[in-house]
Amino acid sequence: MPTDLKDWAQRFPEFLVEAETLLAKSEECLSHLRLISNDKDAIECMLSTLLKLASKADALALEAISGFSLHLHGLLNQAQDHVDLHAQALEALQDCFTLMAWQLELIDQTTGQLSLDDSEQTSLIEAFASQVGQSQFQRPHAKTLSLVTFTERQA
Repeated sequence: MPTDLKDWAQRFPEFLVEAETLLAKSEECLSHLRLISNDKDAIECMLSTLLKLASKADALALEAISGFSLHLHGLLNQAQDHVDLHAQALEALQDCFTLMAWQLELIDQTTGQLSLDDSEQTSLIEAFASQVGQSQFQRPHAKTLSLVTFTERQA
């Protein structure tokens, strides 16, 4: 096993714990928004956790997780001042968090590979975008969910 891949494999478990904690915090914010619609503090908390998750995923070359988090952050950030985050929008966002949690579990812990296509991710982002009035949905320029490994990124 190359040294870089070994380093990645050692860092991944810590990332996984942090990612699960950040997702749980985002879901707490989501629950808060179900009780107090459009609460600015809850939205800011969710934006912050999505950005932290994207940054931590990017540091390990987990582009699918990073890109998904950044896209949700962007949609939520654009929507926060212009849109009512109604029940359907919050449900669509919950579906995105559920998929992200599932994807985290499926990352190969030794190689960093996630061998999935991006159709479900795209579908859920489109659903959330539609719910927050972002009909001009554009998929960010990203690779499919077949992740670049830590070693490939170092090259």
